[in-house]
Amino acid sequence: MNTNAALTVTDVSFSYGAKKALDRVDFEIPPGHCTMLLGPNGAGKSTLFSLITRLYDTPNGQIELCGYDIKKRTTRALANLGIVFQQTTLDLDLTVLQNLRYHAALHGMSHKVAAQRIHEELERLDMFARRFEKVRQLNGGHRRRVEIARALLHKPALLLLDEPTVGLDVPSRTSIVDYVHSLARTGHIAVLWASHLIDEIYPDDRLIVLHKGKIKAAGSVDEILQSTGTATVKDAFFRLTQGD
Repeated sequence: MNTNAALTVTDVSFSYGAKKALDRVDFEIPPGHCTMLLGPNGAGKSTLFSLITRLYDTPNGQIELCGYDIKKRTTRALANLGIVFQQTTLDLDLTVLQNLRYHAALHGMSHKVAAQRIHEELERLDMFARRFEKVRQLNGGHRRRVEIARALLHKPALLLLDEPTVGLDVPSRTSIVDYVHSLARTGHIAVLWASHLIDEIYPDDRLIVLHKGKIKAAGSVDEILQSTGTATVKDAFFRLTQGD
């Protein structure tokens, strides 16, 4: 067990009947870094996220959040996790502020602490002026900002992002990618970001390439380029996910 890692996944396998979705997956996510999880459709990314968030039980292997086993100490482990799913989970008929207050209450925050953190996160995401608007009035990019603010309210050690920029216009996508990378660097938070968009990867990111349920490569961008003998992440990804 590495208590310094935000997330440790050890020898995790998972099957849907006879179909193996994950096969002895091992990796760690360190704090202060953005780790990009890359993989073709069907690679096992969604299954892995479902196991980390306890939507599915982990029948084989072990998953720890900040040193806490998610099966043995579920509540304590998941208290360290902030999540932004691919599909929005905001209540469209509530205002931005009402959505965030509800989430803060679920985490047991006092009204005073919740108000302070909501103000801070909305200001950082340039959404404070829109706090009284109903979510259904917001465009996709602004809804994503609210979801990121919500995920950060309880100050998690790990931010889990499941393709959060899907369907967004280029300016909105760029803004969110820049913000999350800045957050990892300055806030010492760990980020695990599932994406299929190569241009969302920064040179100092860490990469995990998942293909057919197996980890094909894990490390810094430079390490993966060197190990695959390629010049770009796109070429490295193609080499790691083709031909088997």
